[in-house]
Amino acid sequence: MSASLQDRVVVVTGAGKGIGRAIAERFGALGAKVVVNDVRADGVGEVVEAIVARGGTATACVADVSDTDAVASMFQSVVSAHGTVDVLVNNAAIVKPMLHFLDADADWFRRIVDVNLMGTIWCSREAAHVMARQGSGVIINTSSGGATRAHRQFAVYDATKGGIEALTRAMAVDLGPYGIRVNALMPGSIDTDGLDPEQRRLRGANVPLERIGEPADMAGPAVFLASDEARYVTGAVLEVDGGMLAQQRSATVDICPPSGFPAVGSLRTLAELDGADR
Repeated sequence: MSASLQDRVVVVTGAGKGIGRAIAERFGALGAKVVVNDVRADGVGEVVEAIVARGGTATACVADVSDTDAVASMFQSVVSAHGTVDVLVNNAAIVKPMLHFLDADADWFRRIVDVNLMGTIWCSREAAHVMARQGSGVIINTSSGGATRAHRQFAVYDATKGGIEALTRAMAVDLGPYGIRVNALMPGSIDTDGLDPEQRRLRGANVPLERIGEPADMAGPAVFLASDEARYVTGAVLEVDGGMLAQQRSATVDICPPSGFPAVGSLRTLAELDGADR
């Protein structure tokens, strides 16, 4: 796998921390030329420094994936610097603040859709145009267990992830004739925030592999999908969840129990929620 990734130009969005960082660093260790994207400059800089310190090649690109102009500029910069884009990992996404469906206003709905789903679309469109002209390329999207199972207080987040899985299949069909493979990774319960030991124990208690996932657990599967070893794999969603969705019982991952739901008497009116938007 490493041989097929040597000198490949890999763009990883949302790579300032967590899963994105782990994936970017793994590609860097395998000889890829990594473009580290995030909306936060400090996180991007740290990841680039880490990759370079280990002998890899990496450049920073600060951009908000929901901004079409910023996305276009990012890919223009990548092509100008490297001549092409071989792999795109669409990892950028937001989930916070977590809000119950009855508490959410229009701006919150739009922001999650704009970053999670539309950001994936905008980045994929730019990369696909470059890849189609060279007759090859790989796009890896990031889904969630919420695409097929529901989280409490994650309604719109889950909807965007369901959309990403549908988008993955549709893009695979549209782009296959141009030599572009499109797949998705589906993370399980991954500790991206540094949970304390008791939280880690509780979250991992009912996972068949008996532990919560680490960001690094996502890196190997990403490398596989990007490599020539997966040359006949497209339109697929690879579950990387320790077996969480394979079982009848659910893992202890519900961080928003019904006891925290809004009381009917405390609900704001739609006019109060959306203000001038209505």
